[in-house]
This record gives sequence, structure tokens and C-alpha cells, in this order.
Amino acid sequence: MSTILYARVSTADQNLDHQKTQADQAGFVIDEVVADHGVSGVSTTLRERPEGKRLYDLLRRGDTLVVRWVDRLGRNYTDVTDAIREFMAKGVIVRTVINNMTFDGSTTDPIQMAVRDALIGFMAATAQAQHEATKASQRAGIEAVRRDGKTYRGRKPSYTKVQLQTVLNMLSVGTAGTTDIAKAVGLSRQTVLRIKVDPDAAALALSAWT
Repeated sequence: MSTILYARVSTADQNLDHQKTQADQAGFVIDEVVADHGVSGVSTTLRERPEGKRLYDLLRRGDTLVVRWVDRLGRNYTDVTDAIREFMAKGVIVRTVINNMTFDGSTTDPIQMAVRDALIGFMAATAQAQHEATKASQRAGIEAVRRDGKTYRGRKPSYTKVQLQTVLNMLSVGTAGTTDIAKAVGLSRQTVLRIKVDPDAAALALSAWT
């Protein structure tokens, strides 16, 4: 039986190392880490993600799936509840680092099952609501900028044109990993990963600020 940490890393505050450290500090002994980078938890279901697909194949009955919180599985109520229920039906135990929640299919008591399912639904709904609230706040900020007659340019990139080109060159050669590239150019590993996932978007973001 294995304990597998699944991480979805889409923004700078969702650093993979941070999620792994949190799991370690919570007392989890992780056998393997499976991570998707630069994917949306709203528009892309867990099964549609590159490493999410592998996760379904990897997990076996008796294994434990650890996630920082249910929003790593997705930000859509239906997707999250369906994924957790499918894992439980498969005999997989789902545990969260935050709040130390445990979901499994061991109970046959209808009352306990109802409480468990209601809690899963509540957490999934909270994940979707948090996402929608964040997006609404962002839209309000963009509209405020436009009302002032300014152009919304998004978050200012943390890299320069020279750094971007250096990262792209090193990625094209393929001899260095993301950690080595990050150290070489003086950027965070997460920034290098974002550039790697969508170099065109990285270039467009930079051009908006230059």
C-alpha cells in the first residue's frame, strides 16, 4: 500500500515544494508525488490532466491519496465530488493536509455515509465558491482600471526579456532541469515552469509591460 501526494500547481502561491513540506509536517510519509503544472482546476477535470490520468492508473485498493485540500483535485463541485467518490469506490483512502480530513468507503452505516457525503459536497462547493469570488474580484479590479482610461496589463512578470530568452534557450537544449535553469537565471522554479508550460503567454505578458 502506497501513500501518494497529488499536487496541482497553477500559481506562484501553490509551490510544489511547499505542498510537499506541508504534507511532511502534517506527519504524512509520502511514497510518491504526482503533480500537474499550469492546469486549471475549473476547466480541466482531474482525469483530463496529464498527471491526473496517471494518478487514476497508479492508485490501487488500500492506497492513500493525500492532497493539500480538495481544491487541488479541482474547483468545480461536480468534478471534485465525482473524483472523491470514484476513489472511495476503488478502495482508495483520500486524506487532506489542511484540517486532516479522511474520506473512505469503509462505513456501511447510512447515517455516517450521509454525513461523509455532505461534508465532501460542502468542501467541494467551498472550493468552487472561493474560485468564483476570486474571479469576481479580479473582474472588478480590471473594470476599475478601464474606467480610469487605463489598459489592464495583468500581473507584472518577474522576469526580464533576457531571462525569458535564456530560459527558452535552455529548455530547447533540453539538458538542464527546471531547478537548474531557475538557479542559472535567478528565477523561481515555479516561474520557469510557467514559462515552460506556455512560452507564448509568458512572452505576451512581458510585452504588455515593456
